Amino acid sequence: MTKTIKIIGPAYPFRGGLASYNERLAQEFQNQGHQVEIETFTVQYPSLLFPGKSQYVDGQAPANLNIKRTVNSINPLNWIRIGRRIRKEKPDLLMVRYWLPFMGPVLGTICRMVRKNKHTKVICLADNIVPHEKRPGDQLLTSYFMKSIDGMVAMSQSVINDIDLFNPKLPRALCPHPLFDNFGNKLEQSKAKSLLQLEPKTSYLLFFGFIREYKGLDILLKAFADERLQKLAVKLIVAGEFYTKPEPYLEMLSELKLNDRVLLHTDFIPNEKVNQYFSAADLIVQPYKSATQSGVTQIGYHFEKAMLVTNVGGLSEIIPDQKIGYVVEPDEKAIANAIFDFYDNKRQAMFEHNIIEEKKRFSWANMVQAFLSVYDSLNKP
Repeated sequence: MTKTIKIIGPAYPFRGGLASYNERLAQEFQNQGHQVEIETFTVQYPSLLFPGKSQYVDGQAPANLNIKRTVNSINPLNWIRIGRRIRKEKPDLLMVRYWLPFMGPVLGTICRMVRKNKHTKVICLADNIVPHEKRPGDQLLTSYFMKSIDGMVAMSQSVINDIDLFNPKLPRALCPHPLFDNFGNKLEQSKAKSLLQLEPKTSYLLFFGFIREYKGLDILLKAFADERLQKLAVKLIVAGEFYTKPEPYLEMLSELKLNDRVLLHTDFIPNEKVNQYFSAADLIVQPYKSATQSGVTQIGYHFEKAMLVTNVGGLSEIIPDQKIGYVVEPDEKAIANAIFDFYDNKRQAMFEHNIIEEKKRFSWANMVQAFLSVYDSLNKP
């Protein structure tokens, strides 16, 4: 049965994985016959709170999606106006994306007002409930939001467990992060290296995404200084914008004498170049200190690349150890051991072969079904 669905969260012209995800999910809802509209932000973050260079992408809006810029994250009068309007519109399902306590007031207020129509079911897609980088007031802001929703879909067991900290009775569903299949096709590795002006006979590891302290780039740099890895014709590409101070990492590169072996591509990587970086790499490395789930692993799956992740949050749920990659402790020695094993024992072909079958469990249809299952449970007599 066709449903009217409203999505509130990042989308074009905002950039990053959240926006790409919301757009792809909206497309899947439409593919299944539902009517979908995305309401994104006029103001997402105040400039003072945004750590990157720009919040916006260049280029055209995604085709065939209805995206409106309406929500101001810092204007309570806007929240009330948006809430009243959506309450009157009576969509069947309001999906709100929650990833940061800062968004608790705006989303919590809108959701409270919408639910007053006694028709719309408000279901949250939660990236995190307990944030990676904690700040005073986080619990209060998240508690305000959690009391405004009817149900939740989470992408890792750790987030499912965190729901109980705020609302043990909240209806929920668990569905792994689907494949990010909207970054183009896999390229021949030699072509990808050429496009990025990389050395054709050198092998490359890839650390991809915004650089934040919890993502453990410092651990990876220490691991990469391992004397066994120094003897290999392998370099590390760090591709993504600094969302923290770069100086400690730059100093570490000098101290560990890694300047010639680590390539810093630390501008924002546009969507049309993502396939070049993943196609050029042998192994995608995520040395996170904390995590729930990660879109990077799902890009890696799409491009059928071996991956190394740390045993934190839900990452080990996504990457079967020794089958398509490695799950290790967030420790420099463990990471170095895995990288050395990958090359010394020539694991690449086996891992990539196994990925082809493993990736089938991460479909967007499964994510849509997770939302509909929570929705149906809320409408039972």
